[in-house]
Amino acid sequence: MAVIPVERKPLTLVERTYLPQILGGLKTTLRHFVTPKQTMEYPEQRPAIPPGYRGVPVLVKDPHGREKCVSCQLCEFVCPPKAIRITPGEISADAPDAHVERAPREFDIDMLRCIYCGLCQEVCPEEAIFLQNQYSMSGYTRAEMINHKDRLYELGGTLPDQHFKWDKKKAAEVAGNAGH
Repeated sequence: MAVIPVERKPLTLVERTYLPQILGGLKTTLRHFVTPKQTMEYPEQRPAIPPGYRGVPVLVKDPHGREKCVSCQLCEFVCPPKAIRITPGEISADAPDAHVERAPREFDIDMLRCIYCGLCQEVCPEEAIFLQNQYSMSGYTRAEMINHKDRLYELGGTLPDQHFKWDKKKAAEVAGNAGH
């Protein structure tokens, strides 16, 4: 393999003193020194969140305060880093939500593993899991960064639901049982 020599232009006297570079750096420093700064008092003031931002995944309840999650475990299966762990549970026959087949006994999301991809929200057939606009989560231990079911519902709260499918199913069951 041949070596090709590259001719370098020799530095002038001014360039050898590095004065142009020093003056350029001082110019930048002075420009930042005199321009007003846009400061923000975080966390009281927060930057605007762009549309489509994917933040912390949370569980939500329907307008009647019932759990929307039926423990289908699709979000657990689709999660690339395996951050979601669901233990299915049964609903007692005398509960007001007895027409729903299951509810999660345990629902944990490890926020240290979550990559905020949004696949859990997309795959949920019951619209029970959503990504919030929250972007600042902190904790002192690894255990604090695992959101359990109660914490997920606390963060998610209640979202309006246009489907009311559980109410329709219950009304259909009541009508079907009355006819027999």
